[in-house]
Amino acid sequence: MTEATLVISSKNYSSWSLRGWLLARMSGLKFQERVISLDNSSARAEILLLSPSILVPCLIHDGHSVWDTLAIGEYLNEIKPAGRGLLPEDSSARSHSRSICGEMHSGFTGLRSALPMNIKRHYTGFKVWAGALADIERVTDIWRDCQSKYGGPYLFGATPTMADAMYAPVATRFHTYDVKLDKVCADYCATILALPDMAEWIEAAKSEPDELPELDAEF
Repeated sequence: MTEATLVISSKNYSSWSLRGWLLARMSGLKFQERVISLDNSSARAEILLLSPSILVPCLIHDGHSVWDTLAIGEYLNEIKPAGRGLLPEDSSARSHSRSICGEMHSGFTGLRSALPMNIKRHYTGFKVWAGALADIERVTDIWRDCQSKYGGPYLFGATPTMADAMYAPVATRFHTYDVKLDKVCADYCATILALPDMAEWIEAAKSEPDELPELDAEF
């Protein structure tokens, strides 16, 4: 399998970079990282505009580029570099996974605006803005439903899939802003944050020198 390059931005702030990186790791694809500085306008826009449509992350493989996190996930699922699919084998579960991945990709703007990803920070007793509460409730409904249907510990069973990569940044946000969760959702967050790949990403984020003052304000 040809070695690939994954273009990402900040590990501390960029939820979309984390999603793309986790998808590549979960797939088993061998890749090199190329990190775009936060001085780059596209990298800052990807974070500050909270958009999945900026061209970061971008996977470069076999002579062509794949951007947009959902497209990266679907591409990796098709090529299955380590024989591991990122979507469930069962057709019903697969359509369910695509639905909740699409929901994360295009929705939850209240949550993203009120609780921007910032792994370095932890705000004990943070008061969540009202605009984010409905999104938090919807995310936790999704998590509980998947845990009930597929038995956990991940959203679609015993191994992490595309859906877990899509929702992993939410687990970091819930930790950063001290969001109170029921046991099922708290356990799921703990499971995601304990993944070796997540631990590696978090450690790198904490040592990252770049800062965005817009997101480092003391809320």
